[in-house]
Amino acid sequence: MSTEKLSFRDALYEPEKFAVVWELVPGRGAWEQSQDQVLKMAELAAKDSRINGITITDNPSGKPAILPYPLAMEAKKLGIETLIHFTCKDKNRNDIESELHALARSELKNLLVMTGDYTTEGFSGRPKPVFDLDAVHTLRMIEKMNQGLEIHGHKGKIKLQATEFFGGAVVSPFKLKEGEVMAQYYKLHKKIANGAKFIITQLGYDARKFDELRKYMDLNNFNIPLLGNIFVLSLPVAKLMNKNKIPGCVVTDEMMFPLHNEKQKYGNSKEPQLLRAAKLYALLKGLKYDGVTIAGHGLEYSDIQYILDKGEELAPNWMKLIAEFNYPQRDGFYFFEKDETTELNTNNPVDRTKTGSAKSSILDAMFNMVHKVGFNQKSSLFPVIRTTARVIDKTFLKKPFTYFEYMTKTITNECCFCGDCAMHELAFQCPMSQCAKQQRNGACGGSRDGWCEVYPEKQKCIYVTMYEKFKAAGKEESMKKGYIPPCNWDLYRTSSWLNYFNDRDYNSKTKENE
Repeated sequence: MSTEKLSFRDALYEPEKFAVVWELVPGRGAWEQSQDQVLKMAELAAKDSRINGITITDNPSGKPAILPYPLAMEAKKLGIETLIHFTCKDKNRNDIESELHALARSELKNLLVMTGDYTTEGFSGRPKPVFDLDAVHTLRMIEKMNQGLEIHGHKGKIKLQATEFFGGAVVSPFKLKEGEVMAQYYKLHKKIANGAKFIITQLGYDARKFDELRKYMDLNNFNIPLLGNIFVLSLPVAKLMNKNKIPGCVVTDEMMFPLHNEKQKYGNSKEPQLLRAAKLYALLKGLKYDGVTIAGHGLEYSDIQYILDKGEELAPNWMKLIAEFNYPQRDGFYFFEKDETTELNTNNPVDRTKTGSAKSSILDAMFNMVHKVGFNQKSSLFPVIRTTARVIDKTFLKKPFTYFEYMTKTITNECCFCGDCAMHELAFQCPMSQCAKQQRNGACGGSRDGWCEVYPEKQKCIYVTMYEKFKAAGKEESMKKGYIPPCNWDLYRTSSWLNYFNDRDYNSKTKENE
């Protein structure tokens, strides 16, 4: 077989090519069997012209593992590119930038930017979670680095040499609630607006949802490559996904029945698992996806060969496979009306005025009124309030005023005293205290049935709540617009109100919006 192959980037943009990426999990340690296995599989993949790269995970499931970069460098020497999982967790913005500089220096250019799983275990117990930047922030940083990042030097601004990163992002159409689905799509708008060059789906087994995402991308003229996620699903892993033990991965109760039957009939054989993966490959190709990423525990190169060979064989008759991926979430929301003929979707969006829930309260009305009267620059009272705030800022009243604000907002909004408040753009939901991952530009991919990934059955995802509040006001489309910069920790434990009126927070028009 020829070792000549298209690069990952070229494969995505080649109309006649269906790009293939193989996901490998390096595991914990430096010289263990799992790291050796990654390189062994990488070497075999390098010789197959159909495989355009491997992808290496970054601390999946919130557990420690070797960073992808050393193995990516070794894989590069073996003749294959790596799509590096670049997560925003476990590091602050300085570390993120440092890692990006190191990757650029090493000429490792392909990045899949994700929020990342919440930390679950580590040395001597559960680690402190770090979510300083979200995926939108990181994509924006990468875009600025590609243009030549401007930094402050001793003699003014310095422009660093431009990088050549090819960064993409993920989205999950496999959500139950209307608010969850729309939050995913609205954040997709922000990811693409801030530099995402390709999109990969999260994991699910619902043909209509795969079709929905393809149609949503086309409807919004998102002319960037779209890849589907294929996971070679075994029964033990399916049980974990079904119980929401692996965030962002959806295996419904209905799907568990055939998996149990397969176990009884085939025992530990991979045959039905690999065939399912091949069928999904064919389906995604038929749905006009631009490629796939293939993952699964303990996959050998021969397994990938089978999936590709069988998938190509089945591709011409892909529509016959739709029924085999009909595992929707019960009473789940779909963006488009159903096509009863194909069991997929029409091109007509559903009338969302007749779906889902829209909730607003007296407290919401009060927040909006206070903001409109006191903080809106078009308000007749704004000049007086701003002048008063600037006077307070320079007197002994500053400390009691700050304390009053903190106590008030703690009671009404669970304020965490960041001093760089974004609640007025987020239906007065605080992402710093009410979101476990402190997402300021949209929902992560880990919610399940409307619940937060970290606090299932206890706390709703704030972006689901936000959607319901915005929908009640007819403003839900605002969730796909704008950009909220990361929190400026210079302002921690200061008054966000005084910061706003004194042009210190991110709202200031004179401040550089990073």
